[in-house]
Amino acid sequence: MTAPGYDAAFLDVPVPLPVAGRVVRELTYVHFTVLLDPARRLAVATGVNVDGAALRDLDRSDDWRLDPRVDAGEQAGADLYAGNDLDRGHLVRRSDPVWGGPAEAEQAERDTFAYPNAAPQAGLFNQSRELWLGLEDHVLTYADTHDAKLSVFTAPVLGADDPPYRGVGIPRLFWKVAAWAARPAPGAEPVLAATAYVLDQTPQLDDIDLETERALLAGEPPPLGPYRTYQVPVADVAALTGLDLGSLVAADRLPGAASVGTRERWVELGSLSEIRM
Repeated sequence: MTAPGYDAAFLDVPVPLPVAGRVVRELTYVHFTVLLDPARRLAVATGVNVDGAALRDLDRSDDWRLDPRVDAGEQAGADLYAGNDLDRGHLVRRSDPVWGGPAEAEQAERDTFAYPNAAPQAGLFNQSRELWLGLEDHVLTYADTHDAKLSVFTAPVLGADDPPYRGVGIPRLFWKVAAWAARPAPGAEPVLAATAYVLDQTPQLDDIDLETERALLAGEPPPLGPYRTYQVPVADVAALTGLDLGSLVAADRLPGAASVGTRERWVELGSLSEIRM
């Protein structure tokens, strides 16, 4: 199951994987890498290279499985999702690494169904979740004037207060950073550009703690409310996660995103057209 994984030199400017600053299992797959936190049993970061000009449309394999390279107790598997309305949410989207030769693309598609590439998400499907799923496509379209390539980083925010369920803390927030090589003018040297997003699945309840306690006592997953998607400063993702995002922070395309601030700076998105590039 050896694969080269995420390539930091994929774009015309180097973009290393985030640095976790904690114990992780680095799991490489075809065109992407998962940094698995064995204590939380979920990914602290993922990185995928997306070649928009070479993507292939393949049937969905849908064969979720544990990764044999790490202990079963270090990854959240089928037991977490059985008998409830939690979705196995792909972190690296199923379609993103599916490019290259036929065998390469088919293996990449299958690789996205490894449990380290999943995290529990609310089963409720709404407009904001559709928006979240379409972010990479939108950024690819924008980057198409250059080389139609992206490097994308995604994971849940592993908060200390995430409500526990079946031995796994259920994340309230997810983050994504998309990066591409931009050229300020024809013939100019490429520069790194990036945008960042947060998906919030916190329940919209008056008393979250009380409702969470009731759910846990009943053997149910914590209540997860409607999705809300935000464009946020890359620096805020680094602050939320504790990850070192390196040059991505300075490459942020969100106006006024130079320093870490409050959530008042977050831009709630109602459609892809509202993204600031």
